[in-house]
Amino acid sequence: MEKKITDYQNGEQMSLQAVIKLSDYRLAKNGKHFLSLVFEDKSGQIPGKYWDASPQDAADFKVGAIVQLDGKRDLYQGKPQVTISRLGVIDPATVDMSKFVQTAPEKRADMENDFEDVFLHITNGSWNRIVRYLFKKYHDKFFTSPAAKSNHHDFQGGLAFHTLSMVRMAEHICKQYPQVDRALLLAGTCLHDLGKVIELNGTLGIEYTFEGNMIGHITIVDEEIVQAAKELGISLESEDMILLRHMVLSHHGLLEYGSPERPKLLEAEILHNLDVIDASINMISKALDKTDSGQFSERIFGLDNRTFYKHS
Repeated sequence: MEKKITDYQNGEQMSLQAVIKLSDYRLAKNGKHFLSLVFEDKSGQIPGKYWDASPQDAADFKVGAIVQLDGKRDLYQGKPQVTISRLGVIDPATVDMSKFVQTAPEKRADMENDFEDVFLHITNGSWNRIVRYLFKKYHDKFFTSPAAKSNHHDFQGGLAFHTLSMVRMAEHICKQYPQVDRALLLAGTCLHDLGKVIELNGTLGIEYTFEGNMIGHITIVDEEIVQAAKELGISLESEDMILLRHMVLSHHGLLEYGSPERPKLLEAEILHNLDVIDASINMISKALDKTDSGQFSERIFGLDNRTFYKHS
């Protein structure tokens, strides 16, 4: 059986096919260039550095390239990495591309059906129409897009799975706390990351689009809500629309994290915390999947470079 990235142990020689998830052409302190790479297959990821890289190497070993990777699995500052001995480009036409694509743990059809049920619980007419309009407009992209480039839910269908996970938690919170406006929380949760269908591009190698880099998904989804309201004849001056826009504009919680406003609604504060909880669980789980029992995980960049212990 062909071994995958996560099958290899520290000190073991590696030889496998992988896709380049991230590629960054850098200049070392000694004046020589190198490539900082992240390799991926369906089982997971591992970083590595390709030293003495030329501009042609940077062009060959770009994001999305399929490569034959040979090297040795080591640890660097507590994190697994591969010390590359040989790297070569493979013609994508000669390999099964599905083995490089990580996908959501739930079937797309099941998630689509679950969202249809969620829409029935958005009982405010304006919010329901906006949500349905935008989900129809970006249906295919929403169910195939990742939720991030590298940190959390960075796989095909990750955006839908992340959103649905948050919706499920929101439903439980509404049962526990009847003072929460269920329709507003569900509508905001459904839309909060929808701008990522435009912000991010690709499945084998996820990259930020030009619009994503320059504007960002929070502004993008707010613009989409505004345009949808105009198309549907819904007043943007109504309290309903201002509340819905506030939900998505404040969901990162802090100004320094990209939100133009901090949460000023109970439902907006809940949405922000649901986002943090679901992203954190995904990042920690992903790290622990690569960790032996009784050991600490690698450092997680998205969680202040902390490590987490895997108990038996």
